[in-house]
Amino acid sequence: MDTPTNKDGKLKCSIEYTLSKIGGKWKTVILWHLGVDGTLRYNALRRLLPGVTHKVLSQQLKEMEEDGFIQRVAYNTIPPKVEYSMTDKGNTLMPILEQMHIWGTEHDDSE
Repeated sequence: MDTPTNKDGKLKCSIEYTLSKIGGKWKTVILWHLGVDGTLRYNALRRLLPGVTHKVLSQQLKEMEEDGFIQRVAYNTIPPKVEYSMTDKGNTLMPILEQMHIWGTEHDDSE
């Protein structure tokens, strides 16, 4: 079996690809909250993520929307209302996130 490579001759790695889409400090946590808590407004997400800046949260949400993991619904109201929720594609990540949650719970030695 040949080792899969990309057009530049670099090794293709499905784990690396997955991490490029959901890696980083906030994406998995955002996805987890949307998957467990359901549809959330921007400010509700911000409260669930202490330490995240407006710029970073907005960017992460935009990237995940572009990747098809979440959907953004803007309502034409005053004040403006925007809600985020998981898509079917995003929901396919929940078993992975659940396993990460279980592993973290079992191996967290910070307490």
